[in-house]
Amino acid sequence: MSEKLESIPHQMNAPSANKLLVVSGLGLLFDSMDVALLAYVLVALAKEWNLHPDIMGLLGSISFIGMAVGSAFAGLLADRFGRKNVFMWTLLFYSIMTGLTALASGIGIFILFRFLVGFGLGGELPVATTYVLESSPEEERGRRVVLLESFWAGGSLLAALISFFIIPHISWRFAFLIGALPALYVLVLRRALPETPKFRALADKQRMKVVFRTLWSKELIRGTVVTWILWFVMNFAYYGMFLWLPSVMALKGYSLVKSIGYVLIMILAQIPGYLSAAWLVEKWGRKKTLISAMLLSSFSALGFGYAPNTTWLILFGLLLSYFMLAAFAGTYIFTVEQFPTKARASGIGWAAGFGRIGGIIAPFLVGIMIKAHIGFSMIFGLFFLSILIGFFVVWAFGRETKGSRLT
Repeated sequence: MSEKLESIPHQMNAPSANKLLVVSGLGLLFDSMDVALLAYVLVALAKEWNLHPDIMGLLGSISFIGMAVGSAFAGLLADRFGRKNVFMWTLLFYSIMTGLTALASGIGIFILFRFLVGFGLGGELPVATTYVLESSPEEERGRRVVLLESFWAGGSLLAALISFFIIPHISWRFAFLIGALPALYVLVLRRALPETPKFRALADKQRMKVVFRTLWSKELIRGTVVTWILWFVMNFAYYGMFLWLPSVMALKGYSLVKSIGYVLIMILAQIPGYLSAAWLVEKWGRKKTLISAMLLSSFSALGFGYAPNTTWLILFGLLLSYFMLAAFAGTYIFTVEQFPTKARASGIGWAAGFGRIGGIIAPFLVGIMIKAHIGFSMIFGLFFLSILIGFFVVWAFGRETKGSRLT
């Protein structure tokens, strides 16, 4: 009976596009909350476990090794077995591992759990994007994908609030326990959601190795190369900067409470960054929105690195949050529309997976640079240059997809 119901997408009791967006977005929100929590937990762990900056960098990077594997693997599975099932199982796996992280008694077991959390997170993110894109009306798909990604900003804000009120006063362990609970509720909601219409209509569901070869076919290789570079640059810059923001503030001499509080203020700019991108991708185009946000992000990073006092730190931190999240919103919609339905989840999954290598390298590299007493102006100058490289690649070789129909 359920199969018959799923074959009639427009019937009265079918979930609305708004419901699909909200339920999927809540999952993304909790994913974001977990990733952002780690940045604040690292500050507490550094004191509790007497960690050096290079070890902190390793702890920040380990999740992205799992995310790299999870993104690529889940994308292939979603193109073979459907978006809905992979969506649910990656979320369940991630939520359990998040809860277990709270029980970590030392660095070794903490690293293991963070790798497994990353595996679930990495799988869930590209599949969620594909799910919403294929479940949205053609004329609203760009806006809806960006609105989906805007839940990421909500998760970052929620993590900052939890960290501000929980970590200094109770424990970092309790913060991870909070991060595990709401994801299970989203899992229950998703059980009632249908498979996407486009995947159900796909007659030829190819084997995973065939799908991967498709990404490197003559028709798709340009989009594959551009999106892989784009994701590497975005992950390198975003996680290299934002995972270290609370620690950077602490290393500048601010207390734990002030460090978290100032970063909380900066994070507030992420939500309007996403909302601006949601409007611009439909009015202006995916590519124009993306490259403009990337260019402004690069200069914001440079300004933050050279900020002489608290006022300028907060100002450039706000600008960095605003433009980086607008750029990431553009990255998702730009990427997912580069590929046809038969390889869409794999396309964004492998791009995101390759991009996680940047997320692996950057936090560890920042830790090494700080240990070597390299100044923050040089560190953020590196991120300025990396974003500029991505900007030029997308500007020169990226394909605009606004107004085109999904195949």
